[in-house]
Amino acid sequence: MASIFGHVAASAALGYSAFPKQVRTATILLTGFCAFAPDLDVLGFRFGIPYESEWGHRGWTHSLVFALVFGSLMAWVFFRGKEDFRKMLLWCVLSTLSHPVLDMFTNGGRGCAFWWPFSPERIFFPFRPIQVSPMSVSGFISEWGLIVLASEAVWIGLPALAVVLIARWVRRPDETSA
Repeated sequence: MASIFGHVAASAALGYSAFPKQVRTATILLTGFCAFAPDLDVLGFRFGIPYESEWGHRGWTHSLVFALVFGSLMAWVFFRGKEDFRKMLLWCVLSTLSHPVLDMFTNGGRGCAFWWPFSPERIFFPFRPIQVSPMSVSGFISEWGLIVLASEAVWIGLPALAVVLIARWVRRPDETSA
């Protein structure tokens, strides 16, 4: 899995590039939670749910269906009836969806059940440059944790920054038409 830092960075980049008028501390926190939420499936380990189960880590919570349902639910709970509901709905769904997409670029684990419930198959992308993050805080505070952060800075942070800067440049008023 990518780390919580990588997932939240991708979600924030989505907001700053595609939904700049909706960016506030509260919306960054909510969409950051949406981006992180699929990894709450690790709690299943405490209840004896095995990794390889469709209910286990990177199973149903790492699917397109989960992203649509969870992102929609978060938008409905926090933004229903508001003028920017549709934009927040899209941002919440895309933030949730960004999680399995990033995880499918990692070089470890069992892949994501992206097409669940239609297929329980765990999949990765053919190109997997992101170093897989440890699943514990103690594992993250180590030399491997620094390697993961460096990998995410290159493969998530730089592209996210580029997308935000390009979006700002495209939105910039044409200075020649004044």
